[in-house]
Amino acid sequence: MRVTLGTSPSAPGGENEDFAAAAPGAAVLLDGAGVADAETGCVHGVAWFSGTLGALLLGTITARPAWPLAECLADAIRVTRSLHEDTCDVRHRASPTSTVVAVRVQGGRLDHLVLGDSSLLLAEQGGRLFPITDRRLDEVGARLRGRVDDLPTGSPEHAAALAEYRDTLTSLRNRPGGFWIAGPDPFAAEHALTGAVQLDSLTSVTLLSDGATRLVDRFGLASWDDTLALLDSAGPDELIHQTRKAEDSDPHGRRWPRGKAHDDATALHWALL
Repeated sequence: MRVTLGTSPSAPGGENEDFAAAAPGAAVLLDGAGVADAETGCVHGVAWFSGTLGALLLGTITARPAWPLAECLADAIRVTRSLHEDTCDVRHRASPTSTVVAVRVQGGRLDHLVLGDSSLLLAEQGGRLFPITDRRLDEVGARLRGRVDDLPTGSPEHAAALAEYRDTLTSLRNRPGGFWIAGPDPFAAEHALTGAVQLDSLTSVTLLSDGATRLVDRFGLASWDDTLALLDSAGPDELIHQTRKAEDSDPHGRRWPRGKAHDDATALHWALL
């Protein structure tokens, strides 16, 4: 098992709300989400939530190999909730949440789970790639973000439109017709995308936060094949470096409209051969 991991906060010295970790035969990646500068009801913050949930999830999927990954996630959500429900308002509509990607080797297969807009990239022998991304948030967001994309990123007008957009998104999370993400309710785990593939059919497994997939799905500067080639040759840090260069070339989001000029970016690349 050879794992390389790269991560970078959206701003130098800033708090990184992504979390990624690996254990023998397992790996997790989470991208914490909150409403910027808004009340969440949690005294700990988004980074605490994603880090705590991620550590508990990795421990559960390795300690409970017979449990399905969705059950492991539901259990980790329950335990995380128990750790702060006495000090925080876990029923707050903007309580911290997180995307989740998890993989585990079990009986000659690789089980996988994706919830929220982070991605899993499976590379098969023969060169075929299978990206798995939960697009439900993107589909909801596409209906709502018109004004956000029409305004320069970082402008006061953009900030106001973004706040309104995020507030509307918050009202649609973890409900039918909206999107699903890990938060205080274990029920969300039942809506994760799950599956399994034969381990010996794969050459690598890559877990990516949406900040690390921008070259492909936001900027259109690279394909998934390009991304895998870069990871194999130079590693996750170079992928993030190339992403930062693209972001810096368009600081106001005129070429590539987006909510944040820079985003936390994390990639965990697991080479199997």
